[in-house]
Amino acid sequence: MKIENLKYRLDTEENRAFLHDSAEALLAFGKHFPSPGGGSFYLGDDGMPLKERSRETWITSRMVHVYSIGAMMGYEGAKKLAAAGLWGLTGELQDSEHGGFYAGRTADGGILPGKQCYAHAFVILAACSAYLAGIDGAEELLQDAIRIYDERFWNEEEGMAADLWDTEFSALDPYRGLNANMHSVEAFLAVADTLGDDVFHQRAGRIIDRVLEWAKKSDYRIPEHFSQDWKPEYEKYADHPDDPFKPYGATPGHGMEWARLIVQWCSSSFADTLWKQEAESKRQYYIREARRLFDMAYEDAWNADGAEGFVYTTDWSGKPVVRDRMHWTLAEGINTAAVLYRKLGEQAYADAYEGFMRYLDACVMDHERGSWYHQLDAQNRPKDTVWPGKPDLYHAFQAMLIPYGRCDVSIAKQFAK
Repeated sequence: MKIENLKYRLDTEENRAFLHDSAEALLAFGKHFPSPGGGSFYLGDDGMPLKERSRETWITSRMVHVYSIGAMMGYEGAKKLAAAGLWGLTGELQDSEHGGFYAGRTADGGILPGKQCYAHAFVILAACSAYLAGIDGAEELLQDAIRIYDERFWNEEEGMAADLWDTEFSALDPYRGLNANMHSVEAFLAVADTLGDDVFHQRAGRIIDRVLEWAKKSDYRIPEHFSQDWKPEYEKYADHPDDPFKPYGATPGHGMEWARLIVQWCSSSFADTLWKQEAESKRQYYIREARRLFDMAYEDAWNADGAEGFVYTTDWSGKPVVRDRMHWTLAEGINTAAVLYRKLGEQAYADAYEGFMRYLDACVMDHERGSWYHQLDAQNRPKDTVWPGKPDLYHAFQAMLIPYGRCDVSIAKQFAK
């Protein structure tokens, strides 16, 4: 067997080395992210800051998360970089007057309007990772981020989170969405693992149960957009189908990402509350639902139009709508195929993983300048209409770690000493 084949195959030394070396290359690529105020610059194709673009809270949080893990991995300079980003979250990106975190800062230091649940969820994730990495100020940031999230975004009665406030926290937008709730689940699981607080584990389960209800009604193509009373709005944003955060239709990448988070949640659930047999039955139910989400996304989106790669979105029958390939969709495919193989042992998931790895190396990795192309067209040529440059490392970096991690623990916790 040729070594090239082993490079892409799960559970080979060659594949482990490929992922390890790629993770370190990503950390080297992104090291220029901190601005003088600590917020993360948006990175260009060569990893250098695009200083004319805004410094956004969600990107800063992702970079703190990545470099906190890098610090725990022993990567030289990572702790200093994570600390710089954390300083931005507690400084120029934090609203000392109204509370919470700005959406970001413009290039000239102005405030990006609105307070986003999406960004606040990533602040929580970043603070968890930084706390585990022993970065000064992380514990205080985590407690503050949880407090403001609980006060402004979490709805205990609904078991879901709201999406967007105005900057002053005086008016709540009626839009409700699953993207922010998905990353809230990720953040909740990180808090549960970091602080040992099961309340957040329970919250994650409440969101997951509602998402699965909607998924079942839509043939496991998850609706993204909702009214204020949580009724799906299937045709919303049809006039702007390639939006980076609120696209029209089903988003296969989110189907796979939900599947992975569901496996993580259920793999660490039920042991203390139910008899062993019943607990295992519950876990198997959620794993079956997760595989249905992955299988539908894979069927709809992978190589759907004659070329390799995942299409970005589909309609409600599974027909491609936006045929561009986004790097984060591939990353979630890599993660979830590996996780489902770990849980089910079925060769089909290992084979899918191998196909994703080949495609990653051939089309998505930029072997000249580093990192991954964030957007490709339907013929797998670099494109920049939705994602110019290579703004952050979060999806790509995690995809280099999750395939060989535990299925039941948040990724940063696995590297904590």
